[in-house]
Amino acid sequence: MASIILENACVEFPIYNARGRSIRRNLMARVGGSVAADGDVVSVNALKNVNLRLTNGDRLGLLGHNGAGKSTLLRVLSGAYEPSSGSAEIQGAVSSLLDITMGMDPEMSGAENIVLRGAIIGMTIPEARERIPEIAEFAEIGDFLDLPMRTYSSGMNMRLAFAISTAIRPDILLMDELISVGDAAFASKARQRVQELIASAGILVLASHDPKSLLEYCTRGIVMEHGQIAFDGPIEEAIVRHGMEIPEMKKETSAVSGA
Repeated sequence: MASIILENACVEFPIYNARGRSIRRNLMARVGGSVAADGDVVSVNALKNVNLRLTNGDRLGLLGHNGAGKSTLLRVLSGAYEPSSGSAEIQGAVSSLLDITMGMDPEMSGAENIVLRGAIIGMTIPEARERIPEIAEFAEIGDFLDLPMRTYSSGMNMRLAFAISTAIRPDILLMDELISVGDAAFASKARQRVQELIASAGILVLASHDPKSLLEYCTRGIVMEHGQIAFDGPIEEAIVRHGMEIPEMKKETSAVSGA
């Protein structure tokens, strides 16, 4: 059973020898939250006292302006960041589609990168090796499979990264905007796979600036402001709270139902 429990979770980044407004503005733009200064130490409070509970079947949309703390929260949920204080308890296999190329090496072949990236996202080495043919076929990289990735076009790189990153069915799926890669034909295939991932995941957390995507895939929404949860409620109310209009559309109930 998938579950997420955050209790008074805070993420703070101390930045030493960082005095001056320009540096502080740059930090805010990168990680969000708020900034406090103590002598030569600038502390970036990216998350402050976040309380969140999600269980199997939950479909959560994250809203907030750039720098509000959405990306930091997603990284806490993925396990990339640990809270500086408070706690984060994550139960279930997590798939994070925040950086689908993370860990891939351009000097290694496509096949080797399938094993490398596959291990990063939770496959065993034998499983990753066994799945090389199906992943390569989905990515449409053909005879380039055994060549270094530095010989690939940017489109081929992204197709392979997407094919690997979406090859497993997670309990918890984290996304920062919906992924769209490749030409029209591949993009259609990619959208179908993302739909399947969303439908099979126990918990979905989607950060997006697109109200249509949020309405289609989410039932609950939280609005982040300065590293804190400013609103938590139905997705329609969260969209309005964030200052966006509700588009004319109907929800696809099959897309928001949990596994």
